[in-house]
Amino acid sequence: AGFLLESRLMAEEELIDLKFRLADGTDIGPSKYSPSTTVGALKEKILEQWPKDKENGPKASNDVKLINAGKILEDCRTLAESRAPVGELPGGVITMHVVVRPPFSDKNSDNILDDSPKKSSCSCTIM
Repeated sequence: AGFLLESRLMAEEELIDLKFRLADGTDIGPSKYSPSTTVGALKEKILEQWPKDKENGPKASNDVKLINAGKILEDCRTLAESRAPVGELPGGVITMHVVVRPPFSDKNSDNILDDSPKKSSCSCTIM
């Protein structure tokens, strides 16, 4: 029984506590994740847990960018590969920032813009 308890404690220590900070300052989480979890899987979790009362939520995981320590994380990388060890405290929660790509504009509104007369432009040449 002691061995089983010890292996469970070791497994728990390896998990990483994460929370995701949205643009308005609210958080999703914290939750525990395995270091082998991919950034793409984290984005899927964010989509599942996105607050229903928030406007302009992401439609797909491609609409979400995760930022940790000033770097945009790549979908194919794992948490172990993506996290920055500097400034992390043992047992602390890591906050990753969530940026949502704004929705594309309507095709109808694009057509209106395309039909409008072109504004004249000027250019400068320094001689």
